Amino acid sequence: MDWTEKYRPRSLSAIRGNNKARDKFREWAETWDDHGDAVIVYGSPGVGKTSAAHALANDMGWETVELNASDQRTAAVIERFAGRAAMNETLGGSSKGESGRQLIVLDEADNIHGNYDRGGARAITKLVKEAGQPMVLIANEFYEMSRGLRNACESIEFRDVSARSIVPVLRDICRQEGIEYESAALERIADANSGDLRGAVNDLQAAAEGRDEITEESVATSDRDRSVGIFEFLDQVLKEESPQEALYTSYDVDETPDDLTKWVEDNMLDVYEGEEVARAYEFLANADRWLGRVRASQDYSYWRYAGDNLAAGVAAARDGTKGGWTRYGRPQFWRSKDKTGDEVARQIAESSGASMSIARRRIVPYLSVMTHHCKPRDLTVAMAAYYEFEEKHVAHVTGSGESTKKVQSIVEDAEELREEAMEAHSGGAFADTASGGDGEADSALDGESDGATDDTKAGETVEGAGMSAIEADDSSEESTSDDSGSDAEDDDGQAGLTDFF
Repeated sequence: MDWTEKYRPRSLSAIRGNNKARDKFREWAETWDDHGDAVIVYGSPGVGKTSAAHALANDMGWETVELNASDQRTAAVIERFAGRAAMNETLGGSSKGESGRQLIVLDEADNIHGNYDRGGARAITKLVKEAGQPMVLIANEFYEMSRGLRNACESIEFRDVSARSIVPVLRDICRQEGIEYESAALERIADANSGDLRGAVNDLQAAAEGRDEITEESVATSDRDRSVGIFEFLDQVLKEESPQEALYTSYDVDETPDDLTKWVEDNMLDVYEGEEVARAYEFLANADRWLGRVRASQDYSYWRYAGDNLAAGVAAARDGTKGGWTRYGRPQFWRSKDKTGDEVARQIAESSGASMSIARRRIVPYLSVMTHHCKPRDLTVAMAAYYEFEEKHVAHVTGSGESTKKVQSIVEDAEELREEAMEAHSGGAFADTASGGDGEADSALDGESDGATDDTKAGETVEGAGMSAIEADDSSEESTSDDSGSDAEDDDGQAGLTDFF
């Protein structure tokens, strides 16, 4: 039997390593009749969030009803669930502790993405506001959930369980299983799991398989693939770890060096000051140069050098360790997934022949840099005309407000520019055709020539700025290959921009 299930805490008092969070969780439940709010319990995998929810229900005498967010979460499914939850208010008791009360547990609440989730996030927000029963949302990443959902709930953070708190749990399990142990062996297991209590119990069970004694030598804890969250990575680079440890941590983050550089750059100024900033920017500039080589040569072995600079280098730029909590934000060019962002990527992809992924990750960032807050205006107008952007699309790319006169006038000018281009490309179809005969042919030729001239006019203003931005990003590297068929993503991205220019 799986020891994590066999020894799952049956009471909230048995939860280890998060005493303050545990007490706050109990207080939320005991006063639920007074406030009626849902609660988000969040923290790293394996710290006991789900166990705490079930233990709390057991303490309170409540039944549990689970809705796992990894299943299909369409609005219709969630609304049916919400209706059942609301109806249960009249079926159960209204006083705390009565067995008729149900605890609604929504696991993986930060995993509401994809086609199956259409309307799901809104429906869950509505559910937490209307459900007639106490509700717990379990999440790994608090800020992966929508702001509306976060604001509608209380929140309790479960922190990583220290090795000092993990060891007594492992010791108790060994005693109950009748297994002899060396203290050093249990300490090694606890240290290897970096705050993951569930992982430590799994490793203990693996080490005890077929044995009646666990020694330090017999502990063969595999280096578990523990995925480090992006916010934990930022804390370790910008606040806590040595350069070497920060580099090791970067290996465990499920992001590319390109993406990590954006995360560090956009959040560094919230932590670093003065000379720290200047030193850190030197390392980020070096990382960007190596990333430019990757894009130019498609040789991804250069990523290691970018990683050295963005993690170890930036950590080395710090003067000692830093405390406190910092609210990290997504990089400037990584707006939260939304309908407008998808529309922008789709229109760029259709215009340039690139994939939506390339459009989103390679083309949009360049356009955002070159048209930040709609400057220069001529370039922004040309962009809006070329990709047939509406106000919301221009606002998404440039960072300007959709309802501002500046954005609205840009879209109006872009429409005029498109109309002029259409007329120029018509081959004289809109011209006076009274002359007929050879005159029509001459007119068509003239129109065709004019069209070619007018077609380049929209991009004429920006060609130098746009190409220099690409050249600067790629540093001094130049691709000398004439083979255009196999250079995959980055070539597609450059082709998409080149079409625009």
